[in-house]
Amino acid sequence: MGTLYLVRHGQASFGADDYDQLSPLGLQQAQQLGRYWQERAMHFDAVYTGTLKRHVQTLAGIRETLPGLPEALALPALNEYDSHALIRCIHPEPLGPADTPETYRAHFRLLCDAIAQWMSGVISPEGMPSWEDFSDGIRRTLEQIRHQHHQGNVLVVSSGGPISTATSLVLGSPPEVSIALNMRIRNTAVTELSMSPKRLMLQTFNTLNHLDTAETHSMVTFA
Repeated sequence: MGTLYLVRHGQASFGADDYDQLSPLGLQQAQQLGRYWQERAMHFDAVYTGTLKRHVQTLAGIRETLPGLPEALALPALNEYDSHALIRCIHPEPLGPADTPETYRAHFRLLCDAIAQWMSGVISPEGMPSWEDFSDGIRRTLEQIRHQHHQGNVLVVSSGGPISTATSLVLGSPPEVSIALNMRIRNTAVTELSMSPKRLMLQTFNTLNHLDTAETHSMVTFA
């Protein structure tokens, strides 16, 4: 039996012109995860990422402190949905900066509402697949990885949307459950799925063992 390790990217640049860049802290989070695994002699047989810059940069940070990782295969199916396109469907006016706790919460309330409407087919954000196609792409990717690597350890670096969707699919939960799961996934958190020849099973969700010390606890972030 193998294990699939789903890792959300490190802290990105929320509120900046280009969110799709790791912050300095995001890089440190990734390096700390690699260091944690290196200290435990962790070995991976295969590595996958999405194609977004924050995925590639997170893997690069892990690789700095965990040498010997296999070359990664980048798959668009592991990319995040477009949160800006989703929000524009229900709030066409430009949003102000999310620079206070209240505006931050308001931003994510809008996003959750938009995701729910996307899932139910009420909105069709420009440039995005339907929810069914998005979810099916993740399901097919999981099956591909399980089929090819069910006896090994596989690292996947992705985003909260694909990881929460994968978790919901494995649990057989309604799609709406993945919204709540997504809002709780922290940066560089690890979700483990056990792989057998016939199925995937949830082992852990959203763990941060690599940041669970007095020295690293301040590095925990959500965006």
